[in-house]
Amino acid sequence: MTIIPFLQVDGESISDGNGSHITLHGAALGGWMNMENFITGYPAQESQHRKAMLKVLGPEKYEYFFDKFLTYFFTEEDAKFFASLGLNCLRLPFNYRHFEDDMNPRVLKTEGFKHLDRVIQLCANEGIYTILDLHAVPGSQNQDWHSDNPTNYAAFWEHKDFQDRVVWLWEEIAEHYKNNPWVAGYNPLNEPCDPEHVRLPAFYDRIEESIRKIDPHHMLFLDGNTFSIDFRYFKHVLPNCVYAIHDYAVSGFPTGERYKGTPEQNALLEATFLRKSEFMRRHKVPIWNGEFGPVYEPETGGELAQELNQERYNLLGAQLQLYKRYKLSSWSIWLYKDIGMQGMVYTSPESIWIKTIAPFLEKKKRLQADAWGLHPSKEVDALFDPLVAWITENSPTAKDKYPDTWNVRRHLNRLVKEGLLAETLSMEFANYFKGMSEEELDGMAKSFALSTGCKKREGLNDILRDYAKVV
Repeated sequence: MTIIPFLQVDGESISDGNGSHITLHGAALGGWMNMENFITGYPAQESQHRKAMLKVLGPEKYEYFFDKFLTYFFTEEDAKFFASLGLNCLRLPFNYRHFEDDMNPRVLKTEGFKHLDRVIQLCANEGIYTILDLHAVPGSQNQDWHSDNPTNYAAFWEHKDFQDRVVWLWEEIAEHYKNNPWVAGYNPLNEPCDPEHVRLPAFYDRIEESIRKIDPHHMLFLDGNTFSIDFRYFKHVLPNCVYAIHDYAVSGFPTGERYKGTPEQNALLEATFLRKSEFMRRHKVPIWNGEFGPVYEPETGGELAQELNQERYNLLGAQLQLYKRYKLSSWSIWLYKDIGMQGMVYTSPESIWIKTIAPFLEKKKRLQADAWGLHPSKEVDALFDPLVAWITENSPTAKDKYPDTWNVRRHLNRLVKEGLLAETLSMEFANYFKGMSEEELDGMAKSFALSTGCKKREGLNDILRDYAKVV
């Protein structure tokens, strides 16, 4: 591994330690060490999925399958392909449960470093930096599925012990990686949602000090509140810290207005970005767009799917052009690999994984069991619209419930479809693996290997290649 200096914040830019500025362009390895339902196809939250799989497979086959899954999901071939596009930074989301058990807190599971170390090294070999992203914390830092939250309550903000455990975990991680300059930095909380707003900046003050006592070199990447869009309660900047927005556009989703590149749509993109980034521009510190990107229609969707996907490529290009104009130096698209909704790389429709779970994927789509990329459904609307109207009529303040970016329907979806319904579907999904031999489980996991089971989304990758050159 080439020895290099640590990256450092230098005014509004990031310095490579040799006096030159560097921009970090890349993607996130979502669905890997922090699994998400829409990325690999299961319902509900990761911990519920894993419990169901353990019950069906038993301990030995469970450990075998998930080790193979984590291995095939990112290999040397993936790192080489990623670098071939000119991308130089991979964000690595992970779940705290790889490093600590709730029933055995503050006892480090060192085996959690196995695949994290492996991928960091694979990336370093290709000149790719990594950002370590704690995507799910004890108690859950937000109300949504991607923090492995089985409820809509972010208990992390209400219990000091949860916060203490996160500080402890980052101290352990900092000790492990403090001498590795290919780790660009640490992203302590993904998309925090503090209903009181002021506890998040206070926690950042605390964790920055704790990490610095062990590791004074690495940058921190600090997300704004309410899914990384709100910095109103941030009163000062911390040293050697990059501040992160997430900039998803509604037009990139099936239920949003189709993107046609109208002046009004482009003005909204710009206004949204300026609002989210005002804190960083005012304080003249680096901006990192840690997540953005449309979802895409399946390749089997015919001409309409191709038309919609081209519109979403155009939307992505418009966002990247906007960032270029405002000199937003660094970004990380969501995401690198999945089963066909958003990834730069996706499992082939002909893979054994997709062929096996295809009926379940259709059922989830019909029921809107996943929040991400859900498609309109008259059946579901007929059930939920009257209930939303009833709640709104009888409790007018329901619309103000935090997160206040959610309307009443979104809160209801989270509780009923993504909570109760999705959780009770977990065993149905796991039963697709029932009775599989280790050889068959290996074949399922290998569906995520770039060389044997995946396809590349060339339209997306061409855009990323073009804008990876932009400094």
